[in-house]
Amino acid sequence: MKQQLLAFGSLLLCITCSIDTQAQQTPAFHIGVKGGTNFTKTSTESSLEGKYGFGYQAGIMTRMDIGSLYVQGEALFNKRKTSYEAKDGTSAKLTWNAIDIPVVVGYKLIKKDDVNLRVFAGGVYSYAFNNNLSAPQAFQEGFKKFDKSNIGLTGGVGVDYKNFTVDLRYETGLSSISKEFKSKPHSFSLGIGYFLF
Repeated sequence: MKQQLLAFGSLLLCITCSIDTQAQQTPAFHIGVKGGTNFTKTSTESSLEGKYGFGYQAGIMTRMDIGSLYVQGEALFNKRKTSYEAKDGTSAKLTWNAIDIPVVVGYKLIKKDDVNLRVFAGGVYSYAFNNNLSAPQAFQEGFKKFDKSNIGLTGGVGVDYKNFTVDLRYETGLSSISKEFKSKPHSFSLGIGYFLF
């Protein structure tokens, strides 16, 4: 009887220690908020030359840690701006809003309690709306077929410090935002986020 009580007590002690240890560990699933800037231009197959424009982004993010690997998904509102210049000297400015949903897989090159150095790559789906082109009529005609749905590739590097995270990434479009000019977006973005847990 004493041996059974001792075994039962040992089992309870082990369970209690295990629960306490798990409670002190960082959860594998994280949710946070993110904001930042983007620099966007669109390549064209016409005589237009695209130039980078300054925009901004804000949204939410989630991350699932699997050891040194992780999967991160985001839902971001982006305000994008770019400009064009033709050989004849005429110019145009294009702005549009987009909901971007990037999903990336990353690897922590340096993984410590408070600091991580990461690399990542993945895909992004973008839904564009409220496009506005300030340009002569010739430009206006070409952008009437502004495509709302686009897919692209993204990749970059990031640093985590405690609950704060910073990402520098490059994104390139695989599909055109304008069927007339065959314009594919390219952008650099700098994002700063904070994981709530």
